[in-house]
Amino acid sequence: MANNKELENSSVVSTNQKIVNVIAFILLCIGAIAMVFPLIYMIATSFMTKNQILSGQLTLIPDPVLLGKYAEVLGKGDFIRGIVNSIKVEIPLLLIGGFTSSLAAFGFAKMKFRGKNAFFVALLATIMIPFAVVMIPQYVLFTKLHWTDSLLPLIVPGCFGNVSMIFFLRQNLYSIPNDLMDAAKIDGCSYFGIYAKIFLPLMKGALGTQLMLWFMGIWNDYLAPTIFLRSEQNWTLQVVIRSFNSYYAIQSDYALIMAASVIAMIPTLVLFFLFQRVIVESIAISGIK
Repeated sequence: MANNKELENSSVVSTNQKIVNVIAFILLCIGAIAMVFPLIYMIATSFMTKNQILSGQLTLIPDPVLLGKYAEVLGKGDFIRGIVNSIKVEIPLLLIGGFTSSLAAFGFAKMKFRGKNAFFVALLATIMIPFAVVMIPQYVLFTKLHWTDSLLPLIVPGCFGNVSMIFFLRQNLYSIPNDLMDAAKIDGCSYFGIYAKIFLPLMKGALGTQLMLWFMGIWNDYLAPTIFLRSEQNWTLQVVIRSFNSYYAIQSDYALIMAASVIAMIPTLVLFFLFQRVIVESIAISGIK
C-alpha cells in the first residue's frame, strides 16, 4: 500500500511539473516574440515602400520588396563619416581602456597593498553615479581644455579604464589559483610579467566578453556625443541616425531610417557571433580551482 501511494504521489508531482514546464515555456515564447518582434519589424520596414508603411496595416512581408534604401544610405557621405568617427572612438578605447582595465583588475585581485579594498570600494561606488550628474561638470571641464567639438571627450576618459570591466575581471581572476602567481615569483618573474604571461591569457575569455559589451555600449552611445559634438564632421553614427530621423521623418521616408538602423546594428551582431567561442572558453576557465 505504501509503495502504491508513493507511486501515485510521484506521478502527481511529475504531472504537475510537466504542466508548470509547459506554462513556463509558453510564457517564455510569448516574451521572446514580444522582444524580437520590433527587430523583425524594423528589418521588414526597411524593404517596404512609403505607401505600404503608411497604409496602417501591420504586415511583415514587403510588397513589393524595396532594395534601394540600403544603397541610398551607404551613398550618403555623412553616414559613412559617422561610422568612421565611431570606429575612431572604438579602437583606442578598446585597446588602451581594455589594457588598463585588465591591469587594474589584476592589481586588485592578486596584488597586496595598503588600502586595496578601500580603493576598490571607492572605485566601485562611481558606478552608482549617473552620467546626468557629471554631465555638466564634464562639459565645463572639456570646454576649458578646448576638447569640445572633438572626439577627445569620448576617448580620453575611457582610456583610463572601465569600472564595470574592472569589477567583472577581478571576480574572474579570483577563480584562478594564487599558486600560479607564487610559482612565477619563485622563477623571478616580475608583476607585469606575471600579468602578461600568465593571467592575461587565462582571462582572455572574460576580457573578450567585456570588450564585446563595451563595444556595444560605445557603438550605441548617443547622449555623450550629442552633448560634446556640435560639428557634423565629428558626429558619431548614432548622432547621424538621429539627424536622419529628424530630417527624413518629415518626408515619411521611414524605410531609409530603418535601413540606416539595420546597418548600424550589423557590427554588434557580427561581433557577438565571433565572440561566442571566447565566451565558452571563459566559462571553462572559470572552473579552475
